[in-house]
Amino acid sequence: MSKLTIGNVTLDNNLILAPMAGVTDLPFRLLCRQMGAGLVCMEMVSAKAIYYNNKNTDTLMEIHPDEMPASLQLFGSDADIIADMAKRIEERPFAILDFNMGCPVPKVVNNGEGSALMKNPKLVEEILTKLVKAVNKPVTVKFRKGFNEDMVNAVEIARIAESCGVAAVAVHGRTREQYYSGQADWDIIARVKDAVRIPVIGNGDVDSPQKALQLLEQTGCDGVMIGRAAQGNPWIFKDCAAYLENGTLPAHPDNQEKKRVILEHAGLQLEYKGEYTGVREMRKHLAWYTVGMPHSARFRQMINTMETMEELLAGVEQIFGTDR
Repeated sequence: MSKLTIGNVTLDNNLILAPMAGVTDLPFRLLCRQMGAGLVCMEMVSAKAIYYNNKNTDTLMEIHPDEMPASLQLFGSDADIIADMAKRIEERPFAILDFNMGCPVPKVVNNGEGSALMKNPKLVEEILTKLVKAVNKPVTVKFRKGFNEDMVNAVEIARIAESCGVAAVAVHGRTREQYYSGQADWDIIARVKDAVRIPVIGNGDVDSPQKALQLLEQTGCDGVMIGRAAQGNPWIFKDCAAYLENGTLPAHPDNQEKKRVILEHAGLQLEYKGEYTGVREMRKHLAWYTVGMPHSARFRQMINTMETMEELLAGVEQIFGTDR
């Protein structure tokens, strides 16, 4: 099992939880770290929101000692604000600072942020130069294959990042235009790997241990980033670690193991979010945990009506109470 070194940070392994807005909050990151993720990435944080002292942003940046090392991800398009805010938050206990150039959602892209930055390599160079100079912690960048098929410039962006002193890059093998549809292009990840000397982390379509190995072998990349496949399945990190280490595939978690992890997840949500928010945010996770189970459509209907932790616990008991 390969370790991965990013700047002055050496990870336990090269399996990384991708940053996902509304998903990779503190409770979920703790679970994934516990399951063997070498690095967990936080939800993206707006540099401008930090600048304006937004209270919700402060909560987003909360880090627990048990999830370390964690990567904090900033997004924005104003080079000076990004650099200044990075400096302002540097004393927080994150190990790596990531910059987002991959988010495809319209409200981010229409603001010239996220994957829209791939259309402006000059601005990318300015942002990354100032960001790397502003902090002592390793800076990484996550970006896509390109903005669309007419503008596939991941290799150019990777070279710019390397020249600015970025410690590693993560490449999602889809364009912004694709969002998360179609097949990820792993060839672009291989081309980026060939173009730079810094570590390259591959992202896109890894939903099994076999795919993790295939991505590493096919592209030569240094690390594997797993996003949507971890939703409702934090065990994927344990499975991938075992498979990459010795070729074994652990048994799928049974209902009792699922129930144990769900109850732990719900407890963390209650502790960090309170009952009102915690239960409502837990609904989507419960829907993911029950995908593919018998009667899962009926479960989802029940899950969407839960409002209290008591109702959630009763529902989990009903769903997972006996092995099926």
